[in-house]
Amino acid sequence: MTIRLGENQYGKAETHVVRVTKRGRGGAVQEAKHEIKDMTVTVMLAGDFEAVHLTGDNRAVVPTDTQKNAVFALAKEDVGEIEEFGLRLGRHFLSEYAPVRRARIAIAEQPWTRIQAGGGPHPHAFEHAGAERRTTTVTCVRDAEWVVSGLSDLTLLKTTGSEFWGYAKDRYTTLPETHDRVLATAVEARWRYLDTDVDWADARIESRRLMIETFANKHSLSLQQTLYAMGEAVLEARPEIGEVRFSMPNKHHFVVDLEPFGLENDNEVFYAADRPYGLIEGTVVRDDVAPADQAW
Repeated sequence: MTIRLGENQYGKAETHVVRVTKRGRGGAVQEAKHEIKDMTVTVMLAGDFEAVHLTGDNRAVVPTDTQKNAVFALAKEDVGEIEEFGLRLGRHFLSEYAPVRRARIAIAEQPWTRIQAGGGPHPHAFEHAGAERRTTTVTCVRDAEWVVSGLSDLTLLKTTGSEFWGYAKDRYTTLPETHDRVLATAVEARWRYLDTDVDWADARIESRRLMIETFANKHSLSLQQTLYAMGEAVLEARPEIGEVRFSMPNKHHFVVDLEPFGLENDNEVFYAADRPYGLIEGTVVRDDVAPADQAW
């Protein structure tokens, strides 16, 4: 029997960095307009690290504390879009350290919105924008780069325009068919760009808009059908994107039986169950795009 070291990587997980960019000049603090970037950054490195595993030889190891410090130091520059920041970090580790063959940078951004005060947006006061996160994973090797961006916890709901019927039934089936139901989900979507020369902000904003509008407008016979329609809308409109992967829980809303109280319930009162829940996952891809397993 031969024992060997398999695939491996290591890094610094979830470095939380907040970058405040101050624009404008003037003596009064109120005159400066601030931008805020709130990110958790994970760095994972793979390469010639057999020796540290097999013999404890640390000479090729880039300490995870050094990786954390690089995140903060590069954040001192103008961060820009998180895709740009991820590419800068990945390229940094490849150029600085010969043993590194692959650098993968995963970033989750917490959006903040400006507080409305005095009839307009406040220049440097913000409020939490909710649970939704903007995400990106950048993978850099010596001769290629991939960017997979996305979002998580985009919670969507519509109170009609959704059905579920005609499904397989057996002796364990108790779910009644319905031609009018609440459809709710928390979207996790990731899409792979075909290049790195992209207007990242526009691509994200438009992809998000297309998914939301499709969810709202598509008459749904299943959450699977809605998932596919959302991905199809993005790919039809955004040629720089090659595939979209979704994970979408079905946030069940059950009609409450009010008959014991002498009341009718015409899809007005629901019990919102948090678990268990259906989990729908799928990929929508262009048939002329080559797979890129390393990107994921």
